[in-house]
Amino acid sequence: MMEPGTPGFGGGGSSLPPPLQPLEVHYTKWKRKYQQTLDKLTPHTYQRWAGTAGLIALFLLRVVFTQGWYIVCYAHAIYLLNLLLAFLQPKFDPSIQDDIMADDMEEGGDVPTPLPSSRDDEFRPFVRRLPEWQFWLSTTRATLVAIFCTLSSIFDVPVYWPILVMYFFVLFFLTMRRQIQHMVKYKYVPFDVGRKTRYV
Repeated sequence: MMEPGTPGFGGGGSSLPPPLQPLEVHYTKWKRKYQQTLDKLTPHTYQRWAGTAGLIALFLLRVVFTQGWYIVCYAHAIYLLNLLLAFLQPKFDPSIQDDIMADDMEEGGDVPTPLPSSRDDEFRPFVRRLPEWQFWLSTTRATLVAIFCTLSSIFDVPVYWPILVMYFFVLFFLTMRRQIQHMVKYKYVPFDVGRKTRYV
């Protein structure tokens, strides 16, 4: 009798039992098709975002006309705000680097002296913490999940929606103000619009 760990067990070296192997084959096939579709969509930035904006508009229209699912809409908006903040933030936060240098100075370590250079004159691309592709993909997935949630009355929790709207706008204002202050303090712009590479 063959042991489960031997290559011949279950046929094809799969770890799943024989009845579930066709499901694994179908899952792998659909996963491959899904990835191919995403690869085809990658270069079409404006079309991708236009489609996602249409999905968001469809979701908002459903919430407005049915007058329900306000908690789903609020959760969706908070998630999109978190994605937007990650999209606007640099991958390597300069405030963390300043904290590390301050800790080194307090511990008596060597303070690195910057070499003279023309760093202010050279073009340095902005590297995001959340790339545009991941931002779009996460936004689209979240919107599809939100639309799916509006199909069930389980997620239609009765709430007083003006409080949620007011709380979201206050939260949006405070987080955006903090982000703009961070951008001004560390002198970075999360968009490359209008920048040109300088050649000397």
